[in-house]
Amino acid sequence: MAGLDHAPPPFFKRGPAPLALLSFYVAFSIALFVLDLRFHALDILRQGISVITDPLQRLAQAPVRMLTEGSDYFLTLESVQEKNRRLEAAQLEAAPALTRLAELEAENQRLRQLLGLQPREKTAGQAAHIIYTARDPFTRRVYLDKGLQQNLVPGQPVIDEAGLIGQVTRVFPLSAEVTLITDKDQAVPVQILRTGLRSVTFGLGNGQVELKYIPANADVQVGDLLVTSGLDGIYMPGFPVAKVAHVERDSAYAFARIVATPAAAVESHTVVMVLDPRPAVQPHPDPLPEKPHLGTKASASPQEH
Repeated sequence: MAGLDHAPPPFFKRGPAPLALLSFYVAFSIALFVLDLRFHALDILRQGISVITDPLQRLAQAPVRMLTEGSDYFLTLESVQEKNRRLEAAQLEAAPALTRLAELEAENQRLRQLLGLQPREKTAGQAAHIIYTARDPFTRRVYLDKGLQQNLVPGQPVIDEAGLIGQVTRVFPLSAEVTLITDKDQAVPVQILRTGLRSVTFGLGNGQVELKYIPANADVQVGDLLVTSGLDGIYMPGFPVAKVAHVERDSAYAFARIVATPAAAVESHTVVMVLDPRPAVQPHPDPLPEKPHLGTKASASPQEH
């Protein structure tokens, strides 16, 4: 009978209350968020995770890459020959300009020396392949197949043969994240090539950019080319960014709404060039004020007094 009085063991072990667990996890998440935001405490952990997940992401992209490369491989011989003929014709058309490029560059260098101007910055970089795009549909970011091992650093500009594509924002050991100029969080200081007017472009998230802070009466026309101004110290001046596609002026607003289309193949490129970082520009120290000349009495020796 004593055994019948013994209560059976509970089937489920009772633990902390669900509300207490939720409060703990929320507090822990907020603490990790603050630590990572203020002190970058999770950068090493994030890079370690990227090393593990990078092969898996490349493996997941392998079927799409194989299909793409396979379709390119099985192009008909006639289309390949037609492309070669067009490339040869374009090369011949560009030959006169290319042959004079070295002469014009040397002449430009001599003129800048005569005028006492700083020499133009040299452009250098390395080619990289885009391996996949970000899975967030609200961002415009891609990932390259090069990272810390190739000495990439955040802030490097990324271009293609037509113009600016974006900027390296995060670097991992085997890959790097590039934020495109069409992303809503990306701003690029630009200059209208025709008039020299300076402004800033912001991505719209839909494959276009918007030129902001332009007065409604400013001289901006459809087709104007926007190039990097170089005022931010990141992008070198003169790289094509976008062409003005739409200008809307309203007398009720002080600024015009200007939408531009990127000059580069921002949404459809596969091979890009990552430019080397710009050297830091040392600010020129302000000249010291000249000391006032002392008068005869002040400069006289004590023996004369």
